[in-house]
Amino acid sequence: MMVTAGMGLQAKDVTITEYGAKKGTKKTCTKAIQQAIDDCHKSGGGRVIIPSGKFLTGALVLKSGVTLHLEEGATLLGSKKPADYVLSKARPDVYITSQLIFAAHAKNIGISGSGTIDGQGKVFSDQACNALGITRPMLIRFDTCKGVRISGVKLRNSGVWMQLYHLCEDMVIEDVNIYNHCNNCNDGMDINGCSNVTVKGVTVDSDDDGICLKNVTLSPSRNIRVTNCVISSHCNAMKIGTETLGDISDVSFTHCTVKQSKQKKVINGRRNGISAIAVESVDGAKLENVTFDDITVDGTEVPIFVRLGNCGNTFGQKLTKPKRSSINGVSISNVTVTNAGNTGCSITGVPGQIVENVKLRNISITHSGGMGQVKAPTDEKINAYPEGTMFGTLPSKGFFVKNAKNVTFDNVKIYSRKADDRPAVYRENVR
Repeated sequence: MMVTAGMGLQAKDVTITEYGAKKGTKKTCTKAIQQAIDDCHKSGGGRVIIPSGKFLTGALVLKSGVTLHLEEGATLLGSKKPADYVLSKARPDVYITSQLIFAAHAKNIGISGSGTIDGQGKVFSDQACNALGITRPMLIRFDTCKGVRISGVKLRNSGVWMQLYHLCEDMVIEDVNIYNHCNNCNDGMDINGCSNVTVKGVTVDSDDDGICLKNVTLSPSRNIRVTNCVISSHCNAMKIGTETLGDISDVSFTHCTVKQSKQKKVINGRRNGISAIAVESVDGAKLENVTFDDITVDGTEVPIFVRLGNCGNTFGQKLTKPKRSSINGVSISNVTVTNAGNTGCSITGVPGQIVENVKLRNISITHSGGMGQVKAPTDEKINAYPEGTMFGTLPSKGFFVKNAKNVTFDNVKIYSRKADDRPAVYRENVR
């Protein structure tokens, strides 16, 4: 099949078997697949076809104009050998990590089809998991790319995060099925410092965070839409944070469902999940105009967690003075939660940095109840890692609000299956 491409070139389909790739799980096809990608790119772009069957590969570099397409019944298996993930060339402006499929400074790239990409990540055992020092391979990492489309495929078993999109623009991720329960830090999707992003129709079941927005850069991240997704996580299903250095604005999660994970074994977090909605700014980000609407939740210990802190991480960025985090403008509406834990929800800032303008409307939370009165936490935990359970069981069965301004509740109801002595809302230093 030939289709017209830009710049007078022809886009085409090429199949990896034409380049000598062989089905099987013992010998890697890395060179053959990479050659198919390179030739497709040079000829003007198109699709590199992975046909039905299992193909073993090490790290691949996707290039401008190329879509990796997995046909029905196709499985691309990641090598179990760490040496197969070392890229021979690295740009000086791209920090080095390991990943199965990589792209940097590429345009109009994608992964499509109905096949499967399986990282076989359980074999990678090291526990290093900070943003700049991950040594286990991710499944996908795109850095500073524009015009990205990921659609239809099934993603399985990454060595660490399943997907990292770093400083990308104009990106669509749709109808992707993600299952990541084989190793430490098994996030489903991390979108870091990106703009103009749509995530829709995605199903995520992950041990660590499900769909997570971050920013370890000084470039603003904005215009991110997540809709019609089904998310399961032992940690946080829908999350902004933890890494929040650069500003994040104009974010929405709509028409999403949070379910308990199918995987009973827990590596991180809790069997029923830590939080369904987590909104955090702790490293200097100005977080503005965030919306959650039409959300259905079954389970999670802390359904809603909003945290403004002061961890002060710089992630290697050079700053003349420390940035001060802020959260201003969060709307959470039309949320139904069943089978919540007894910890309670929280909206908290720290002295001198207060959460502002949080609106909660049409929210129903049902939890088991049965708690007596609980003393309010006195430790502000100003620079502690933000997590919904960070203060322990809260003095309210509904919402603990501290160091905040203009937090409004409209038709918010808390139902306890057993009598609970705690108030629905506990306020401290709230204006």
